[in-house]
This record gives sequence, structure tokens and C-alpha cells, in this order.
Amino acid sequence: MAAMASSTFFFFLLCLTVTAKKTYIVHMKHQDKPLSFETHNDWYSSSLQSLTASPAESLLYSYNAAFNGFAASLDPEQAEALSKSDSVLGVYEDTVYNLHTTRTPQFLGLDAETGLWAGHNTQQLEQASRDVIIGVLDTGVWPESKSFDDSGMPEVPAKWRGECESAPDFNPKFCNRKLIGARSFSKGYRMASGGGGIYKKPGEIQSPRDKDGHGTHTASTAAGSHVANASLLGYASGTARGMATHARVATYKVCWETGCFGSDILAGMERAIEDGVDVLSLSLGGGSAPYFRDTIAIGAFTAMEKGIVVSCSAGNSGPTKATLANVAPWIMTVGAGTLDRDFPAYAVLGNKIRYNGVSLYSGRGMGKKPVGLVYSKGNSSGSNLCLTGSLDPALVRGKVVLCDRGTTARVEKGAVVRDAGGVGMILANTEASGEELVADSHLLPAVAVGRKVGDLIREYARSDPNPTAALVFGGTVLDIKPSPVVAAFSSRGPNMVTPQILKPDVIGPGVNILAAWSEAIGPTGLAKDSRKTMFNIMSGTSMSCPHISGLAALIKAAHPEWSPSAIKSALMTTAYTQDNTNSTLRDAADGSLSNPWAHGAGHVDPQKALSPGLVYDISTEEYITFLCSLGYTVDHVKTIVKRPNVTCSTKFKDPGELNYPSFSVMFGGKRVVRYTRELTNVGPARSIYKVTINGPSTVGISVRPKTLIFRTVGEKKRYTVTFVAKRGTSPMGKPEFGSIVWGNAQNQVKSPVSFSWSLM
Repeated sequence: MAAMASSTFFFFLLCLTVTAKKTYIVHMKHQDKPLSFETHNDWYSSSLQSLTASPAESLLYSYNAAFNGFAASLDPEQAEALSKSDSVLGVYEDTVYNLHTTRTPQFLGLDAETGLWAGHNTQQLEQASRDVIIGVLDTGVWPESKSFDDSGMPEVPAKWRGECESAPDFNPKFCNRKLIGARSFSKGYRMASGGGGIYKKPGEIQSPRDKDGHGTHTASTAAGSHVANASLLGYASGTARGMATHARVATYKVCWETGCFGSDILAGMERAIEDGVDVLSLSLGGGSAPYFRDTIAIGAFTAMEKGIVVSCSAGNSGPTKATLANVAPWIMTVGAGTLDRDFPAYAVLGNKIRYNGVSLYSGRGMGKKPVGLVYSKGNSSGSNLCLTGSLDPALVRGKVVLCDRGTTARVEKGAVVRDAGGVGMILANTEASGEELVADSHLLPAVAVGRKVGDLIREYARSDPNPTAALVFGGTVLDIKPSPVVAAFSSRGPNMVTPQILKPDVIGPGVNILAAWSEAIGPTGLAKDSRKTMFNIMSGTSMSCPHISGLAALIKAAHPEWSPSAIKSALMTTAYTQDNTNSTLRDAADGSLSNPWAHGAGHVDPQKALSPGLVYDISTEEYITFLCSLGYTVDHVKTIVKRPNVTCSTKFKDPGELNYPSFSVMFGGKRVVRYTRELTNVGPARSIYKVTINGPSTVGISVRPKTLIFRTVGEKKRYTVTFVAKRGTSPMGKPEFGSIVWGNAQNQVKSPVSFSWSLM
């Protein structure tokens, strides 16, 4: 009996051990590898041998390029034991990151035949971009999409070392001279799923194939081929194309049903770096974390060192302040703006008032006859939000339902209304999303309206004894003014990891973007959506990020010798901050004027970015000096820079001394902040630039010298700018903004400046 009890107890402990296992990322002292081990992988396996009976199964990934260390499946006690080893610098639990989820080339001026790249035409730029490879880390790819057609493409560049994986649903022959690589990384995801637990979708195949649509959309936005007559069920009809139509695409599937695991992302970044990509595009992110705990920041540092531009989405948590993801200064942090295209729809109420909204609904309409309108009539307090099970079919059958935006997906609300017998939906914004309108391909006739209109309709539905509504759809409308407008969902500064670095860097098109789609899923992404489409319209900083990745590829093609920092500087200093009505950019959240915490340096202008005149360049050594100024331990810095000999003997007095193309001035307890910046001439020899200063009345700004004379191409010149907070004028908690512009007849090299007296 006692033996049985003891074996039961042992079995109980074993079960506990099994259930408690998690993925940990282990940072090793790379140079400590004993000579007795042929490879670092052998050493890592040996490190696990004393902890687990099956080290080969526990070791998930061995990293060499993007990170010094490995990912392993361990229980907390094993992780704790491992962290005590002298050769281990740190043991971190795996993090889950999330996806940040046509007319764009024309809107950006990429269809112009001349003037795009000084002294060259579009054809020459396209020719040069054939050697540029964009790596996209996302949900995989739908290789059959026409956006990856390789007609007219020459042989794959000789530098390419990647491949296309074979899987039950993915033949390597699907790849071609356009889509030149497709891989998948799922060990972190599978570990978290416990071999079929809460994380894992039953029957999900480990394959590069995109079952979600997001990865196909982002990859084709960055570098999709021209596809004529593209549309989403008739909306946004025209030629779809990516930013760099002649660049190559390689996809790395690191995102699965429940998210993107840090261990898989790091493995994907490592492989992409080794494969030979020139640009990395990541439309995903998590919250803010110190750079040594940020998987994407760590992988991106190695990429930057190897000359790879890393472009990441800023996040979709706006308009709340301090919500940015991916804020490392060696990453291009991309916010979202609107296009000059819209999809109008209208709600016509029984009081004869017609309200404007948007929609991508493409099925049979409701007809012109009004039907009953209901709001907040259901089985629970969630009926105003149209949550699953909250609507009473007896009250909504045959009627239009007014639903408040929030809590659940917009398209999901439409499905709830339809399932309860409703014939239409008005989706009304609340204060959280303000006046921003995002069009969706709903399953039933539906119109999205802003907060102000929503309040008027809510009041009508409550006060009229017999409220009615009819919904009307207006198709696609171009030349919308004003545009661009900063998307309300686009995450905002300040940068909470390093407040002295202004983020986001830029905004790009991210609202209602048409691009290729996976035919494994309907346009809403809902399981009950049986429609199939080759293109879909989506919104998010996920959509703006690949626009900038594609533009970075074009700049890389035009200037292969430029560093990632120079390419980022070119995109930032040439960005514009006026819309198509020549007014300052506005914020969709409330219609107010936008500022650099929302739009960074402004909206990208590819034509100007190809010939910026001057750039702010940053070397790897300067980034290390920056990291040493953040109060991190030397071991923490080594986690990021992967160099054994880092000592942090050189530091900035202030992290804002980094040669960044923008300024974030933190007065705090000081009245004077002084920074020196260095500009490199990438324009013609014998160029002269004069400075123009714009700032608030609360701050005095002086620049020395006021004129920079560049005698040769590649020459570097320094200037010092002094910011003085005027006495008695500290607007507590309220940020102010300005700019510093170096200009001549050919170029305006503009840097935004933010001023803070306290962080928030």
C-alpha cells in the first residue's frame, strides 16, 4: 500500500513537472565554450544534460547569429538551476508577441516615370531593386497568389542562401524567382501548446503556408508584383502592387493561431540574417521592455550590424499615450495614416437624417425601405456591444441593430447580429476610437460611424418611439480630403523605454489597404465566413510597416552603400507634415492637429527620400555607447550586442546624444539641454545648408553654426543645438513640439523636436 502511495506521489510530481514546463531563452557567454565541444550546439546540449533526462528534446533552438544562446523547454526549477551557471548571463521566459493588424503606390508618388531618383528613371530603379531581398516575419505566405508571379524576373541573386521548406501542404516548387524563400518556426509555439494544449489548434500543420491571411497581405504590400483588376469583392478595384515590385520576397512563418513566440521570432530572424536578406519586415510586437529583454530588439541589433534595415509596426494601441512597441533606435518604428480613398456608406434614419459612415459590405443590400432600429435590447448588459449571446432574437429579428464598437472584433459583432436574425448593423464608435472610421467586409449590411454621429443615432434610438433605419452603400471614392490623417489606432509616444529617443519614426499608409490574401480564410477572418477572395482590405500598423519595408528596399537598391541608419534618416528627414489641403496633419481620434508623438517625423515621401541631401548616420559603436548610457549592466549590454569585450568604458552623459534624426528633449530638473549632431553629405559636392528653427514660446533654441558648407560628397559636419526652458514657463505634463531644418534650394532636411517637462 505504502509503495503504491509512493508511486502515486511520484506520478503526481512527474505530472506537475510536465505541466510546469515552459520555454526559456538562455543567454550564454559565447566565448566560454570549452574546446572539448566542437560546436556551441553540442555545448548547449551538454549544459542541459544534468537538468533533464532528454536534453535533445528540451533544446528547441540553438542561436548563433541573432543571439548567443539557446531556447529550451524547462520547468522553473531547472531554469533557476541553469541561471546559476557561470557561463550563463541570463535566463528569460519566452514572450508572446501579437500581430499588429490599390491606391498606395500612386498616393506615395511611386507611379511617376521620372524624378523618382535624381538622375535616374523608374526603370533603372526597378532594375537595381531586383538584387534586394525583403524578409517578412509573419503568418507565412499563400504562394499561389498572383502577387508573387515571377514573370520577367531574372535569376535569384547569387548571395541568396535561403530555401523553401517542404510540408504536407507546401511544395518547395511553389517558390520561384519572386518568392525565393519560405520557412516556418514553431517550436516555441508547440512547446507552449503542450503538444496540443490550450495554444494549439487541432490539426494545425507546421508549414510556411498562410492560413491567416496577414502574412500574405504584408509580404505583397512590401514587394508584390503588379496584378491588374484586383479588388475586394468589387471594392478598391484597380492594379494592386507592392512598394518594391521587382524586389525578392522571403517569408518566415513565426506567428501561429495564438500569437508569435519570442523563441520562434528569434529563430526566424537568425535564419533570415544567415539567408542573406537586405530588409526585415515585422508587423508584430509586444509591450515595452528593456532592450535586453526584447527579443525583436536583440535580433534587430545583429541585423543592423550586418547592414539589414529592420522595419517594425508601432502597435495598434492608440490614441492612448505611451503605447508604442518596437522602440529600439536601430529599428524603424512605423505608425499608420489614411489614404486618399474611402468606402462611403450611409445610415438613413426614420427622421429623414442621413449620416455618413464607411463599409466594405458587398452582398445583397437591404433595399430602400426602412426597418426597425434597436439599441441595447437583449439578454445581458453586453447587448449594446453585441457580444456573443447578448442579443434577444425576438427583439432584433428583421431589424437593424446599433452596436457600440469595442471589446470584440468589429466583424464579429456583425456575425452576432446576423445569427440573432438582424438584417443590418450600424457600428458606432465610442470615445475610445473617436472619429476614426475603419471599413470592414461584413457578413451582413453594416455601416461604421464615428463617435459624434454614433451619439446622435444612439439618442434617436432611445428617444423615438418607433425608430427605423435603412443602410445604403456608396462603393469606392478617391481624392478624399484631408489625407493623410493619423489613424486613431496608431500607437503613440512618448517612448517609455528611452524617453530621450523620439518615437514613432514615421507614419505610412495603414488604413483600408488592399493587398493579397490567403484563400484558406474569408475576408473577415471568421470561421463562419465562407467567402473566398484573392485580395483583402485591412487596417493596422501591420499594413503601414511593409510599406516602409518596401521603400527601404528601393532606397537600398538606389544606394547599396548606405547603412540602415542612413536609410532610416533619409525616410525621416524628408517626411512631410502637411496633408493634401496644405494644412498640418490631423489626428483621426478627435480631428485635432497631430504631433510627433503620433506621427514621428511625418508621413513618408519616397521620391524625396531617394535624394535626401544629408543623412544622420550611426555606427554600431555609437549604438553600444548609447546602450552603455542606459544604466544597464555590462552583461545586459552584451545580451544585445553579442560582443565579449564590451566594457562600457565610453558612455553618453545623456542617451539623447545619439546621432538620431529627431530630438526628444527631457528637461526634468534641468533648464538647459545641449546636443551635438553630425550630418553626412550624400548630395552634390559644394552644398551649402542654412538652419531654420521652429519651437514653442516656452523654449529658447539656438544652433551653432547656422550654416554648414560641404565641399565633398561624404563629408561630415557637426552642429550643436542648445535648448533652454524659459523661467516660469514649464507647462507641467504638457509636451510641446518644434523642428530643426537644414535647407537649401534642393533639400529640406527636417528633424522633429519634442519637449517634455515630465514624462507623461
